[in-house]
Amino acid sequence: MPLANDVKNSVKSDVRAAQKLWLPWWVVVCLFVVGMPIPWLFGRYGRLDLVLPTWNGMLVLACAIAIKWALRRHWWFWVAMTMLAALQVALILCVPWTTKWVPALLIAVIDSAELIAMLAIITVVAKIMDGSNAPAERG
Repeated sequence: MPLANDVKNSVKSDVRAAQKLWLPWWVVVCLFVVGMPIPWLFGRYGRLDLVLPTWNGMLVLACAIAIKWALRRHWWFWVAMTMLAALQVALILCVPWTTKWVPALLIAVIDSAELIAMLAIITVVAKIMDGSNAPAERG
């Protein structure tokens, strides 16, 4: 069970780091610019139900990258992030979304669970690729 305990401890410290996370203004502007055409694009194809899940997915992925930014120089980090993004696209396309009102608390719970799952996956990949001390890196 040492891997499970390492993942649990690493995710706990990552969650504490996420609570202190402050994205630079240029990251927020980039996310805003990338996210702007999404409603127009999905509206054009009659899939406005995908706008909110796509925006949330982009933000969760950006937060995971920001939290694990110390690992940015590792090639496997970007491969893992690409695979997580592809998995997210598949989930967005496969889940039947609604255009009706959804409580913000439910959206926050789903986004939080998704972020914790991403952080745990990155921790496991780091442990496999770099050995036992890689997840403890902080930037």
